[in-house]
Amino acid sequence: MNVEVQVNEQHTLYSVEIYVPEDARITVGKLGEYVFPKGSYVYVGSAKKNIRSRVERHMRMDKNCHWHFDYFRPCGQIVRVLTYAGEEGECGLFERLRSQVNGSIPVRGFGSSDCRCPAHLFYVP
Repeated sequence: MNVEVQVNEQHTLYSVEIYVPEDARITVGKLGEYVFPKGSYVYVGSAKKNIRSRVERHMRMDKNCHWHFDYFRPCGQIVRVLTYAGEEGECGLFERLRSQVNGSIPVRGFGSSDCRCPAHLFYVP
């Protein structure tokens, strides 16, 4: 599967689209164990410095689990990575992208432990 990666070094926000080919049961750090149904998901994050390194880390499979996405990554294939300028903020970008596709939140708190958002991962129906 080809991966579309568009990284602008001046940007501070990114989205990672990942396809999960079959239902996956995983433990997401301290959040607990969840079942992620087969399908497409989008994770939204930020990197104040060196966004390319953050994106490359997310794409790797072999790594120590630090972020919620690290636990989720082995479940699927990354399809697309895009970066964004950052004016709307991480939470604003998440909500804009989620609402554009009527995405649902599979795990409350996923990727959003440092803000008041319900999550930074959504499922695309």
